[in-house]
Amino acid sequence: MVIQPSIDRSNDWFWEGVNEHHLLIQRCSSCGNLRYPAAPMCGACQSLEWDTQEATGRGRIHSWIVSHHPTGQGDSRIVVLVDLEEGVRIVSNVVDAEYDEMDHELPLELTFRTYDDVTLPQFLLVR
Repeated sequence: MVIQPSIDRSNDWFWEGVNEHHLLIQRCSSCGNLRYPAAPMCGACQSLEWDTQEATGRGRIHSWIVSHHPTGQGDSRIVVLVDLEEGVRIVSNVVDAEYDEMDHELPLELTFRTYDDVTLPQFLLVR
């Protein structure tokens, strides 16, 4: 079971993009600084104006863990911290891979998966 994301006006643009299979990153309209997760103010120039940039969907593993569900029913997943080409990091999952395949700096590509009517950005190993 997937917990529904908490969607409000601060992140509805992100989830609308995900539902259309686009990974959007918040970009400062004044200085162009990219930020993820989204924030109301640019940390570089303090501007409140922003738009979005679509990520290429390419990145590399910065770090990872294997997360085991507390019920112990065999539900586990590979959780990764991804360094996107754009220079920001995102927490996600690697799908269709085994734990022993994971290593730092491995290239990844974006995919989208739907679980219990919730679409999520996920990543695949580039083989």
